Amino acid sequence: MFFHKKKAPVRVKTKKDLVIEFFKRLFFLILGDFIVAIALELFLLPNKIFDGGVIGVSMITSYLTNWNLGLLIFLINIPFILLAFKSLGKKFVIYTFLAISILAVATNIVHHFNPVTGDLLLATVFGGILLGIGVGLVLRNNASLDGTEMLSMILTKKLKFVSVGELLMGMNLFVYAAAGALFGWDRALYSILTYYIASKFIDSVLEGFDKAKSVRIVSDFSKEIGDSIMKELDTSVTYMKATGGYSKQEKIITFCVVSKFDIPKLKEVVHDVDPKAFIVTEDVHEVEGIRFKKK
Repeated sequence: MFFHKKKAPVRVKTKKDLVIEFFKRLFFLILGDFIVAIALELFLLPNKIFDGGVIGVSMITSYLTNWNLGLLIFLINIPFILLAFKSLGKKFVIYTFLAISILAVATNIVHHFNPVTGDLLLATVFGGILLGIGVGLVLRNNASLDGTEMLSMILTKKLKFVSVGELLMGMNLFVYAAAGALFGWDRALYSILTYYIASKFIDSVLEGFDKAKSVRIVSDFSKEIGDSIMKELDTSVTYMKATGGYSKQEKIITFCVVSKFDIPKLKEVVHDVDPKAFIVTEDVHEVEGIRFKKK
């Protein structure tokens, strides 16, 4: 059941692979930046609803002074980019600089269109959704749009007692307090709601919308269960050695990843073989590199 296979040689990326990878990242950075620009210029800023971090500071400054939003986002981020150059890696910082530059251009292009809605709730919900999707696409492609995120990552390396999320929330509280003092506390509350909605969609983009399930099955009939799963569900399985905590006997765990819609059928298949089988299921946000059939 367990055997050693000769390892396949590691494939080294060619120049062609690197060029394709760069343009693929560039495409998603442009797409993400334009989605963010639409959220800022057509939903949030016209209704005095603000994001957190550098973008939030830029939005408040732009609204008060009528200065160019894209230029403000670019200029305020520059010190953070320079600060992060050594700490966070050259590749990440270069992609971040590229993403912020594209966002500056995108906001200027989108600025010429009329706002989509003046309804505060609609602007908050759909602005937050678009903001989260756009930022998620940028983060997924090894870049960032906000200097406070980079600053938080740097500080958490030195301040071990706080997380990136805690530092970001602390910084954002100042932005929302300023928004509340300048534009009314209802705007601050709408801004916090936007931030919450955006954060959920960022997680969805980073982790994947189509959540699968990983399944571990402990049984004395692991081989029979594995064969049935491969036959009935058309998905691969992996066998893992384990030792029972009470019995101290060696066990074989059958592991597989299936669509969430296949869970009832999988349980039926397993219990047909062994009604006493122990089954553990967990959420899987993204699946790569194995044979997995989505339905």
